[in-house]
Amino acid sequence: MTAAEFKSSTQLKEELQIEGISDSSVVSYFETLNAGEFEGTAALFAEDGVMHPPFESSIIGPEAIAAYLNKEAKNLKAFPTQGIADTLENGQIQVQVTGKVQTSWCGVNVLWLFILNQQQQIIYTKIKLLASPQELLALKKDVEV
Repeated sequence: MTAAEFKSSTQLKEELQIEGISDSSVVSYFETLNAGEFEGTAALFAEDGVMHPPFESSIIGPEAIAAYLNKEAKNLKAFPTQGIADTLENGQIQVQVTGKVQTSWCGVNVLWLFILNQQQQIIYTKIKLLASPQELLALKKDVEV
């Protein structure tokens, strides 16, 4: 890695600081997602990890998650702003992050819920759109067109 590449990747990490969140798996999720490195995003999930995107059934396993992201997340940019993390009784970590997602056709406020195992792998994430029912119906209609 050249000094310029290192500086560039360091700047990216500095820019992508999420208030209240220091967990590297969650930060890496957003960094790889925004860079279009969907295999890297999927690799953060446990072997039986689950992604539950809006308007979709659960997607299970890194391979299926990478395929889904390659199909559905191109030109998507996530702008996480703040979050909170709690350790659950079973030792897993629950992380909630709020922010915005921008696509080529809309922007919407989002809540991401992550559950991490003790190895810091993502075992579950749910992406919830924070919009009124009317706004959600309009988004779904736009997606179906």
